[in-house]
Order: sequence, then structure tokens, then C-alpha cells
Amino acid sequence: MQITINNHKYEANQGDRLLEVARLNHEHIGYFCGGNTICQTCYVKVLEGAELLSPLSEEEKAILSENLLKAGTRMACQATIEKPGTIRVVSAVEEVKHLLETSPLELGGYVATMGWEAMIKVPDTLRLQAGREFDLWQLFCDVLSGIGDGWKLIFNAFSFDCCSKEKGETKVC
Repeated sequence: MQITINNHKYEANQGDRLLEVARLNHEHIGYFCGGNTICQTCYVKVLEGAELLSPLSEEEKAILSENLLKAGTRMACQATIEKPGTIRVVSAVEEVKHLLETSPLELGGYVATMGWEAMIKVPDTLRLQAGREFDLWQLFCDVLSGIGDGWKLIFNAFSFDCCSKEKGETKVC
């Protein structure tokens, strides 16, 4: 089946989590906690195919406000592809990037809205996290992996291609 993440098309399978599809394809979705529903950086807005995804998890219900849910927001670490079809999502990180490039004055409003929507869910989020049990070693490894992948994305975003073609050959700088 086809999934579009931040305007880039990929193949995916039933049972895949949105976060894993993004991670395997080096697509820009935050996930510093390694997909353990702690950091809340993997928000995506589902633009098409919401009915093809798993129902909202208890974690999503605890963390995402009603306004975010109405806007089609999901947590990529929780949303799983359940049915074949076409899915289109955009990550919160890409929404911010787009605002910076096109309408930087609107960024303050976006950040304020997202901050407010997170703040009103703090009691539910704290209850959720307090009631969870973690394998601390696995969590530590997942967080390190998530941070490492984040650094790779940053490095790739700012790296320069220092190879140039000269008479059909590749010249390394």
C-alpha cells in the first residue's frame, strides 16, 4: 500500500506503525523516546486515510486534546496501518518548517496553540505515565536510538554534497 509522509511517497504494509515507516525511510518525524509514548514529538496530522489506521490508543486519548483529535492528529508511535489503501500524513515538525519558510509570523500562534493543547492534557498524561511499567534498560536503549536518529536527520539536513561531476567523472573534494 502507499503512504505519503511529508509529501514523500513510500510503500508500507499492514501492521506497520507510522513511526517505523518514517524512521526506515529517514522521514522527518520526531521520536526522541524511541517510540515509547513519552516525548510526544511524533505528532502527525492525518490528511487522508484515517479510517485505514488503528483506533486511538489509550495513550493517545490521554495525551492528545479534543482539538488535536478533531484536527486529525495522531501519535506516529501509536498509529498502526490496519487496512490497505492510501494514507497521507504530515508531521508537526514539517508543519513548523513550512511555517518558518512561508509564514514565520504565524509560528508564534502555532506554538502557542500546541503548547496550550499539551498543557490541558497534563493531568491525563501524568496519570498515564505514572501507571506504566517500563523495562528501564530497553527504554534507555530506545531513547539513545531515537536521539541518534535525530542527530542523523540534523546532520543530513545540514551536510553538503562535496562531490561534483567533471567530464563524466566524480570528483571528491
